[in-house]
Amino acid sequence: MHLDVQDLRNFYYRSTLGRAVQKTVREQITSLWPEAKGQTVAGYGFAVPFLRPYLRDSRRTIALMPAPQGVIRWPQDMPSVSVLCEETFWPVETGHIDKLILVHGLETSERPSALLEECWRVLGPGGSVLFVVPNRAGLWSRSDRTPFGYGRPYSQSQLESQLKAHHFLPERHVTTLFQPPSDKRFWRKTAGMWEKLGGKLSMVAAGGVLIVQASKRVHAPSGPGLRETVRKPLGVLNPRPEAKPV
Repeated sequence: MHLDVQDLRNFYYRSTLGRAVQKTVREQITSLWPEAKGQTVAGYGFAVPFLRPYLRDSRRTIALMPAPQGVIRWPQDMPSVSVLCEETFWPVETGHIDKLILVHGLETSERPSALLEECWRVLGPGGSVLFVVPNRAGLWSRSDRTPFGYGRPYSQSQLESQLKAHHFLPERHVTTLFQPPSDKRFWRKTAGMWEKLGGKLSMVAAGGVLIVQASKRVHAPSGPGLRETVRKPLGVLNPRPEAKPV
């Protein structure tokens, strides 16, 4: 079940906890993708808080928002790049996207397999995708005070197995949001400390959000047509004689 877009906007832009999440997760995303100069970047779900670093240098930025969630105008200070779309039928050409980010999209989808197929379709050869999902072992998936408490949380092995089954190659993964999902003043003031400690003690304290980077896997073409071409590579040099006119 998708969350309402107004609730997501209020969390990320109007709450102290949401702004902390935006800052922490964005830092991890930009460490994986430092730039996207001349590339087409898309986000699906509610990825707009994490697309802004790519607005200036990317060739094009697209914010895809599923119909059950709703859409908002974004960014407010520039021409809008938001697009309302069907969950598994995006108005994007096949192989058109260089970088794709999914936030609050996969875990809330009622058809995750079809959604992954659509992700694979729109990515170009060598395209890269980031899946940002609630970590099953973290505290954030157990609290419904944040958007990460809704939908299906994932473990790393669960998510990577699902990606491999849909022709993605997992490459890197990170966990983040080691701070508790609380807006109390003490936790907000010590959030940076928890993130630093969590990164060092990740085997003991699980982060609330899992980020997996994967690439589009394209199989080499095969079939009788290819074998026939290889079997007679010089056939083009011996064209059949043309029929003489009667």
